[in-house]
Amino acid sequence: MSARRPVRDRGQVAVEFVGMVPLILLLVAAVWECVLIGYAFSLAGNAADEAARVGAVHGDGACDAAARRHIAGAWHMSVRCGASGDVYKATVELNLPVFFPGLDIGTPITGEGGSPKEEED
Repeated sequence: MSARRPVRDRGQVAVEFVGMVPLILLLVAAVWECVLIGYAFSLAGNAADEAARVGAVHGDGACDAAARRHIAGAWHMSVRCGASGDVYKATVELNLPVFFPGLDIGTPITGEGGSPKEEED
């Protein structure tokens, strides 16, 4: 009588790996998008703070230029500057990026900053 060979699971690991690759890539893309959104909030807030500090001394034109100096050209952005009583306020809006700056869905991310008005010497 001949002995039967045991059933082997050859290739099982490869099949499982190929099945998991799309899920792993989807998870990496979701984490990347979350990081990019957080970075956009950080950029908008920092640019608004810097713009408000410069605008409090030099006025609206310098405020806009200061905000744009802190944001790369790939980001779609808008800047609003102006005095509100004794405080000079700046608002920077960046469009929510999808996977990289420049490709966005038009949803704004807003950063606001304020600084007390100062007189230039």
